[in-house]
Amino acid sequence: MDRGKDSIRHPDYAGAVASFRLEDALDELQGNLRDGLNACVECCDRHCGGSRLALRWIALDGHLETLTFEQLRDMSARVAHMLAAAGVGPGDIVAGMLPRTPELIATILGTWRAGAVYKPLFTAFGPRSIEDRLRGCLARLVITNSANRGKFAGVSNCPPVVTLVEPGDTLVDGDMDFRAAIRAASTHLKPVMRSAADLLMMTSTSGTTGFPRNVPVPMRALPAIAVYMRTGIDLRPDDVFWNIADPGWAYGLYYGVTGPLLLGQAMTFFEGGFSAESLCAIIKRLHVTNLAGSPTAFRMLMAAPPQIIEPIRGLLRVVSSAGEPLNPEVIRWFDQVLGAPIRDHYGLTETGMVVNNHHGLQHPVRPGSMGHAMPGYRVAVLDGTGQELGPHQPGVLAIDVARSPLLWFTGYHHEDTPAIAGGYFRTGDNVELAADGSISFLGRSDDMIKTSGYRIGPFDVESVLVEHPAVIEAAVIGIPDPQRNEIIKAFVILADGVAGSSELAEALRLHVYNRLSAHAYPREIEFVTELPKTPSGKLQRFLLRRAEAAKPAREH
Repeated sequence: MDRGKDSIRHPDYAGAVASFRLEDALDELQGNLRDGLNACVECCDRHCGGSRLALRWIALDGHLETLTFEQLRDMSARVAHMLAAAGVGPGDIVAGMLPRTPELIATILGTWRAGAVYKPLFTAFGPRSIEDRLRGCLARLVITNSANRGKFAGVSNCPPVVTLVEPGDTLVDGDMDFRAAIRAASTHLKPVMRSAADLLMMTSTSGTTGFPRNVPVPMRALPAIAVYMRTGIDLRPDDVFWNIADPGWAYGLYYGVTGPLLLGQAMTFFEGGFSAESLCAIIKRLHVTNLAGSPTAFRMLMAAPPQIIEPIRGLLRVVSSAGEPLNPEVIRWFDQVLGAPIRDHYGLTETGMVVNNHHGLQHPVRPGSMGHAMPGYRVAVLDGTGQELGPHQPGVLAIDVARSPLLWFTGYHHEDTPAIAGGYFRTGDNVELAADGSISFLGRSDDMIKTSGYRIGPFDVESVLVEHPAVIEAAVIGIPDPQRNEIIKAFVILADGVAGSSELAEALRLHVYNRLSAHAYPREIEFVTELPKTPSGKLQRFLLRRAEAAKPAREH
């Protein structure tokens, strides 16, 4: 079956925006704003009956295990009993640092069942990253496994720890034994009802442009998550869905765990690390039809040998990309090689997804655009004075608070600085509005390059570089120059078997010169083997700028 073909006619985008009512989105929940609601009920209990599949889990050793919503409900009740025994009450924060296993899902759902707040921690974090994210959020408890337990020894003011002890390991003195506590607990516990303003999660920004900030996510974020899963992801009952993003980050937690479970759909976990080989093998094994991930992962897939790619041709119905802009070359490759439409989606930890090339709505998809505002949001492009700009005028992307009923973000946890000013939440991303209402990404405000009187978005240059067959990835920054204010420098990762040389550097410069513009080509090119990124895959151009600034002064 060719999953790249889609015979279902989607709703018209303009009609979906015009007819959107927050009340309709709230009506899809079992709970309500008057009597209260519980996230475990919304994501698990209400889907019980009939042994519906809730989780497909592929373990490190490759064996596949499936769990039903009934099984997750019982596991969540056991975890909630364990939390109560540890002194956790409604509104308390529980931090989880576990690999992608059923115990992680049980921890998330059990925390919600108890009326507590889940705080994700990525398993690749070291002590400093953990400490940065726990600082100020007053977590009551940490749940981890013995493989990660040692990291918390270096965390100051660490909360009490519950450890999932691996075979052959020893429980740290003072820790609670996860497995022993679960075995002793009952599978019955009434969910604690919460209000729409009570917190569901406490996520953290990635630290792309500064210190990670704690982001409170209230219960009223649930309708926004559901709307994205329907309109952006186009998740259908017959889909096999896999969001490869780790639940230690917002996109994986919001839309890899919460989103599918909220719609009563099974989620997919792979405990192993990412590779193009494992990605293709799992897509083929599970017959995945609906895939979500980051451009970094998709570019790695493009670089894989043809024999790795061939078995998944035609299997994927739709593919969604988020976390950083999607290079046009990736879009062409997915269409031509896999026969699958891949679409760029945009959002923030603070807001969830807000601008998408929606799979589930009919609207023009313009190459290089990150799409249109999702129903329930109104976005605008602002100048430096806070005035809205029209088409083809670069400015800062902002969310119109009064006309965005799905917006749930009001400010950072325990920060006095207002996050919303003049009726807008400013994202910090420079964009440009097109005449058709779509939005194009230009770059983070601090990533913009000013050279010879021109403002250059690094993403445009990076996308053109990636088009060259010798290039796998690229990052572009501006470095100081006495004549031009800044010149453009590119850091380039080459394809396997390609060697960097002055001749290739010149060829790449001419490629950008001819494909983009005479003022936007990189005057300097450095061949590298890796680029600095956050663990979630976002490019950290500021680290490249910092490294350049630390070099001895030189003439360009």
